[in-house]
Amino acid sequence: MAKVLVADDIAQQGLDLLSDDHEVTILTGLTEEELIAAIVDYEALIVRSQTSVTRAVIEAGTQLKAIARAGVGVDNVDVNAATERGVIVVNAPLANTISTAEHAFALILATARNVAPADASLRSGKWARSEYSGVELAHKTLGIIGLGRIGTEVAKRAQAFQMNVVAYDPFVSKDKADSLGIEICELINLFKISDFVTLHTTLNEDTKHLINAEILSHAKPGLRLINAARGGLIDEEALLQAISQGSINKAGLDVFSSEPAVGNPLTQHQNITVTPHLAASTSEAQTRAAVDVAEQVNQILQGFVPEFPVNIDTVDTDTMLTLAPFLEPSRLAGSIASQLAVGTSTSGNIQSAHINYFGHFTGLETHPLRSSAIIGILGPATSIPVNIVNAVNIAESTGLTVQEKFSASIEPYENLVQVTVTTDQRSERVSATSTSAGVEIVSIGKWNIDFRPASKTLLLVENLDQPGEVGRVGQVMGDLGVNISSMAVAPGLVHDDPALMVIGISRPLDQSEARKISDLTGISRVRQVTL
Repeated sequence: MAKVLVADDIAQQGLDLLSDDHEVTILTGLTEEELIAAIVDYEALIVRSQTSVTRAVIEAGTQLKAIARAGVGVDNVDVNAATERGVIVVNAPLANTISTAEHAFALILATARNVAPADASLRSGKWARSEYSGVELAHKTLGIIGLGRIGTEVAKRAQAFQMNVVAYDPFVSKDKADSLGIEICELINLFKISDFVTLHTTLNEDTKHLINAEILSHAKPGLRLINAARGGLIDEEALLQAISQGSINKAGLDVFSSEPAVGNPLTQHQNITVTPHLAASTSEAQTRAAVDVAEQVNQILQGFVPEFPVNIDTVDTDTMLTLAPFLEPSRLAGSIASQLAVGTSTSGNIQSAHINYFGHFTGLETHPLRSSAIIGILGPATSIPVNIVNAVNIAESTGLTVQEKFSASIEPYENLVQVTVTTDQRSERVSATSTSAGVEIVSIGKWNIDFRPASKTLLLVENLDQPGEVGRVGQVMGDLGVNISSMAVAPGLVHDDPALMVIGISRPLDQSEARKISDLTGISRVRQVTL
């Protein structure tokens, strides 16, 4: 059973999913120092927004395989540090879609009908109907900044209220917007024509203070601005000035540049309706977030690629179904070629790798196979575990160049992956395929040899192509107390060429034991690889 640390409160349904297969420990409210001390023994860490997963925490978590954020963003996780260490980061991007869309729309309605100030007024003993007259939503224009999942759900609700919807999103095509009945426009124009504007885009260096004094200066008179996305999207000083001057009529804010936002002047202004980051705070959203990340942690700990990885390049489902059977052949071909090329010499530095895909790979995004081959090539040579998360980064950091080529099928194999590894001394080439019985190695160097690896250690013996060689090797193995689990033999291609034996053995041989094989008459070279 793997050990999972839950550092923030999550819904019980998620804890139940994890507890079925793993040892779950709940330790909330930890300081960074306490988390660093605790994380050492855990393979997975689950947080929400309270706990910061810093580089120091990740480096202390030497057993970590997964970091899960039970929510949409990963602002509190050092994703770069996790990627460098080969730790998969996941989140729950769909969990709060409906909750956030509904809360944004609640703020739209609240600012349209002055719900918060009217409530406060009546509670203070006043009956001031004339002071809180509002506006209808019907036939007004709603501008949506960010037409992703949440923005699209807000648009559907606005259209149900007979609103006209326009949107600004550089990454959404006109055809997609047209299919939703939404007009795409530039940001400044959106502010000029909208009665309400709501933000639903991510916060990054490009979008920080996207809504600033310049943009707000183009606002249509009476504009109401809604933000239930990220506080940093708005220049808060510019907004406060625009509200105070009346160029912006009202605002509804659920998020702020710094939280908790107690004391923020925006929370005191009478024309701003505020809530304390409640958009995702529904029982349904919290349950979905907990279940989504628990399922993904289970997937990672079982060796599978999760549904919503933050730091893994993914491909579509149909492509992955085609590529999946060749992930392990790619890794094994890379591993065997790398070990044979480097050998026991410390001067055999890997310089490049060439991957040739034979068969029906043309036109497919093959980066999962490329990453698998890199895992095989560099895995035995690095102190940091190489996996699908960090394979490309580690290849770049070590100076390994990887080239890919696509070729037609070669008989008798419909699909085949061939990996060639080149060092400063030599090149080695290994080909592998996938069959109904599993991975099959079909060539090593110049030898065509079909075998299915059945042991973690393979002994490659080059010998004179003459009777008795197999028997002599087998006799030495017996004397050494080493079991042979499999053997495949490939003859020399031309006269006097050595033949090749590939022997699956129960344990690695040390140098003196390997020398007993290489000293046999007729044996020209003995090499050993670990799978």
